[in-house]
Amino acid sequence: MARTALIAKSKKTPKFSTRKVRRCWKCGRNHGYMRDFDLCRICFRELAENGDLPGIVKSSW
Repeated sequence: MARTALIAKSKKTPKFSTRKVRRCWKCGRNHGYMRDFDLCRICFRELAENGDLPGIVKSSW
């Protein structure tokens, strides 16, 4: 879990657009972030395994 101060800081509008920090909406993690789902890799995997993400199926071949 990210510190609440870091989450609050990332929600403020930055002075420059390149300083924007994207964080997972569920846990606040900033590394391993996937823009398409607005989730980090860990939360993505948890939700995909539970079937909470529509259209995501675990691959097997």
